[in-house]
Amino acid sequence: MNKNEKFVITINRELGSGGRTVGEKLAAKLGVPFYDKALIKALTEKYNLTVEEIERLKGRKHGWWADFKRVVGIGQVFINSSKYYEVEMGKETELLTTGEMYKVEKEIVKGIAADESCVIAGRTAFYIMKDQPNRMSILIQASMDYRIERVMKKQGLSREEAEKVIKKVDKMRENYVNKYTSTSRYDTRNYDLVISMDGKTEDEVAEMICQYIG
Repeated sequence: MNKNEKFVITINRELGSGGRTVGEKLAAKLGVPFYDKALIKALTEKYNLTVEEIERLKGRKHGWWADFKRVVGIGQVFINSSKYYEVEMGKETELLTTGEMYKVEKEIVKGIAADESCVIAGRTAFYIMKDQPNRMSILIQASMDYRIERVMKKQGLSREEAEKVIKKVDKMRENYVNKYTSTSRYDTRNYDLVISMDGKTEDEVAEMICQYIG
């Protein structure tokens, strides 16, 4: 991947691995916007976007995403303030997507990547962007003990509760990916880089990825 040209980095991650934070820090280091599934879903719902509306926007202007951001007043501050849309761990069932909404979100992801360099976490972006030139796909993982400890700390849960939440979300995410991509999020052939968070901080991993990019 050439960071001196327009690029897209997709990050898939396990709940409790810290992968989302890595994505935010990586985007900040590279000076590009960071998008995640909650933010994309919020945009979809707030502006009542449909596939038909996106096709209309695309027909008016090739760079429809840039035009859309300008019209609705989305700026760099909004894009990088994705914590506003952060979903509490274990509440991801609220982000379950219908087939129609998946089509909309897919078009948004494609529009983002076509318009600007960016880091996108989740939303099957690794699959949507698989044929995109100058892209890199990353999977962030961690041991179950690491994930449990992190979820316990962030959510104030017992060990048993944290493990239950992790297993529930793992199953939900895998089912989601399989339904819309016919592949597995754990299939390492879908990624250019697979990283274990054990023994590392989010800052260290973000820097590691930057060094890998060169």
